[in-house]
Amino acid sequence: MPTPPRLRLALPLILLFLSALPVPLAAQTVPQSREQISLTFAPVVRQVAPAVTNIYTKTVVERRESPFAGDPFFERLFPNAGRTRRRMENSLGSGVIVAPDGLVVTAEHVIRNAVEITVALADRREYNARVLLDDRQTDLAVLQLEGAGDLPFVALGESDALEVGDLLLAIGNPFGVGQTVTSGILSAQARTGSGGQTYLQTDAAINPGNSGGALVDMQGRLVGINSAILTRSGGSNGIGFAVPSSLVSQAIHQAREGKSSLQRPWLGLQAQKMTAELAGALGLASPQGVLIRKLHPASPLASADLRAGEVILFIDEEAIDDPTELDFRLAAKGIGATARLSVLGREGTREVSVGLIAPPELPPADVSRLDQPPHLRGVIVGNLSPAAIIELGFKLDDTTQGVAVFDMRNAARWLQRSLRKGDVLRGYNGTEVASVSGLQAAIERSPDLQLLEIERDGRPISLRFGG
Repeated sequence: MPTPPRLRLALPLILLFLSALPVPLAAQTVPQSREQISLTFAPVVRQVAPAVTNIYTKTVVERRESPFAGDPFFERLFPNAGRTRRRMENSLGSGVIVAPDGLVVTAEHVIRNAVEITVALADRREYNARVLLDDRQTDLAVLQLEGAGDLPFVALGESDALEVGDLLLAIGNPFGVGQTVTSGILSAQARTGSGGQTYLQTDAAINPGNSGGALVDMQGRLVGINSAILTRSGGSNGIGFAVPSSLVSQAIHQAREGKSSLQRPWLGLQAQKMTAELAGALGLASPQGVLIRKLHPASPLASADLRAGEVILFIDEEAIDDPTELDFRLAAKGIGATARLSVLGREGTREVSVGLIAPPELPPADVSRLDQPPHLRGVIVGNLSPAAIIELGFKLDDTTQGVAVFDMRNAARWLQRSLRKGDVLRGYNGTEVASVSGLQAAIERSPDLQLLEIERDGRPISLRFGG
């Protein structure tokens, strides 16, 4: 039967349309050669595995054994009864050799409180190790193997260059079964953990014992140190976290310089994550950046003419979504570097260069032990500075100023139930207190303490004392 004229004219158009349709996914992914069929991660593993180590630690654990154990009444009545026994505990983790002279990076919690550290290589060689740098906040530690040289090592990659969906391998020693490799993808960048640290998130299986091991890309470069998992069972549920290599690089650099903990740049600001309401009020199309709420007088941002109410959008062209990510980006750059910030203010968006500095020690601490009034005898106070807040581990914003309680160990026990280390003294018998010298002058004028006004966790508290 002859083709109708209209259909004959339409056939070329129909064929052209059909040829433009997408090829089914299965047809696109069918291997076309023997080489594609035999694709494998083995070359990457061969390259990296010799530099991934097992770390064995010994820690001394003290435990008080009470003759009243199990009896709640006598345990409360005699809380210090019994004697303290010490015993040695062993633990296991992983590490990564990052230099041929035996420099090893691991997770800080792997070697925490260890009195002895032994590092075993994949070829069964063993070395004693000493800690060069350990930092609990970032969960990073840098070790030096004693007597090591010409060892296999893993080169650092650029974690900032990764994209969500990139293939990754996790290598470590889970559950002590021996070196194990798991594969996955990058699930998220700059994920904030429970401790306020920024991590890479991956679905590569990470289990107990993997901590401190390597997270590597397809070129065999170290892009993260495995740190933690989110789990309900104790095993991997597909949500693992690794410290990005940008921060690992800074830890290695500072360890080489003789630092014992990670020194972070200080900006001296209170920052707030942008909300939809704030974004609307500031004329932003969507919530982005961090809002500057307050600046310390010595802040390098204040020196660069930034003001409260402005918004930091980018740092070195990397978008900033919350204050934790800002801290991470600065920590990865290090003290002495320069950061380029994109800032939104009343006049629009502008670029600002800021020199990154260490936390200043101004004003001087002027640490003093109080002998008067009798109610405060034994309390050690000092002036707050950004350096003091960080060094003493106070849960205070580093823009906080004034007089703080530095130590309470020599104070009366009843006072320790009312006053705490880290409390900021704001007033003494109705007189405002801003410095140690001001507090001492107020005590001299009015030695009979009646009222002490303090700030704790941002809340004002009034403590009243009898005559």
